[in-house]
Formats: sequence, structure tokens, C-alpha cells
Amino acid sequence: MPSRNKPPPEPTAKPRGERLQKLLAAAGHGSRREIESWIEAGRVCVAGRTARLGDRALPADQITIDGKAVSLPAEQPARVLVYHKPEGELVTRSDPEGRPTVFSRLPPGRWVAVGRLDINSSGLLLLTDSGELANRLMHPRYEIEREYAVRVQGILKKEDLEKLTWGVELDDGRAAFERVEVADERAGRSANRWYRVVLREGRKREVRRLFEAVGARVSRLIRIRYGPIELPRDLAPGQWREVPNTVKLPKL
Repeated sequence: MPSRNKPPPEPTAKPRGERLQKLLAAAGHGSRREIESWIEAGRVCVAGRTARLGDRALPADQITIDGKAVSLPAEQPARVLVYHKPEGELVTRSDPEGRPTVFSRLPPGRWVAVGRLDINSSGLLLLTDSGELANRLMHPRYEIEREYAVRVQGILKKEDLEKLTWGVELDDGRAAFERVEVADERAGRSANRWYRVVLREGRKREVRRLFEAVGARVSRLIRIRYGPIELPRDLAPGQWREVPNTVKLPKL
């Protein structure tokens, strides 16, 4: 089936550690403003070198204030949840109309959704307690694959499928699927047909709008994969599961 193959861009190197004032403030050694003044006064050292504003450090680095070593808690890995979003739930913290939201079903914590699924879509939703990780997983620069199972009313012609991978103009710019595959060839000439599609970005209602651009209407949309993480077959709608640290998320 039609596909587009292009290598992802070279990732930009991630800066080492956190800004020094942020790291020390988070550990309770003072406010960021106070610590910035200490750095400017030459009172803070990292690995024996006098620190300057803008320097970064890791919790494992040897840091001193006025010659005294300071202790920093070990950096904790970001937590990531897989949630099986059912249709009818919103990806928002509250809704003025009182409709159910995904956050009401999650464990305690400050969770950030990695992208969104509209109220009529279901499937895999990733959430994390790290805003930085969420932003990196969503950023178009990294072209992380999102895979969907899509039920479309009617049968698309070969030229329609080719157009969806070559690209079509939407109201917010050109868009295309990375791959489009017929999910069940046995469907024959049924009124509905399932497709599997892959995107490397996450614009609003992009899957639905792409199919609409070739005259097709999506009747069901299920996200089944985000990067290396797939929707577990045994995870029921409305349930969540924590992703073990052994799962390798993209090195961004």
C-alpha cells in the first residue's frame, strides 16, 4: 500500500542537566532569585569551579555553597501512563458542561496528556508527570509515529490512497499519511472498511480531515500506537497502566 519513506531529522542534542538555580531551588536550598544572586557573587561552585549564571548541573555533581557541600535528591525518572480512552470522554481537566474527562479516572498526580483525542475518538492516550517529556513526545521536529485504526464509510479508490500519502492541502497547511493500509481485505464490498494509517505529527482532527479531503467520512477512529508504545489488548476502556521504565521511549 502507499507509503512515504524519509529519514527523520537528526535530533538536537539535549542540554546536560538542569539550570543550577532551578536544581538548587527544587532541593529547598533557597529561591531561584536568591540562588542567582549567590551565583553572581561567586558563592556557588560545581566540581570545584566557580559557577556562572546559565550553568547546568546534575544531582550527582559535586556542588558547594560557600565551600559547604550541598545534597541533592537523585533524579527520578518520569512516570508514563497508558490510558485506554473510551469514546465520550474529553482530554481536559474540567468541562463547563459537566461531561466526563480522562483525568477523573487517573491515579493521584499532576498528569500531562501527550497530545489529544477528540470526544468521538478512542484508544491509546499517553500521560506523564513530566511536562518536558510530554512536549518532546509531541514536538513535530521528532516525527514520532502515531498509528490509528480507522473505519471509513465506503471504499477508497487506489488514487485516493495515493493522494493521502502524497499529500493534500488542509486549511492549516499540507498534510499526508506516512502509510495507509487496508486492515481487512476480507471485507469485500462492505459499506464500511477499516484502514490502518500512520502520521508523524498531531494536528487537530488531522486523521478525520485527511479522509474528508478525499470525500470519505470516518465513522470510528482508534489510536493503537504512539511511538514504541502500543495499546495493550487486555486494557479495557477507562483503565490505565503504568509504562515500566524498561520500555525505551525515543531518545530526544
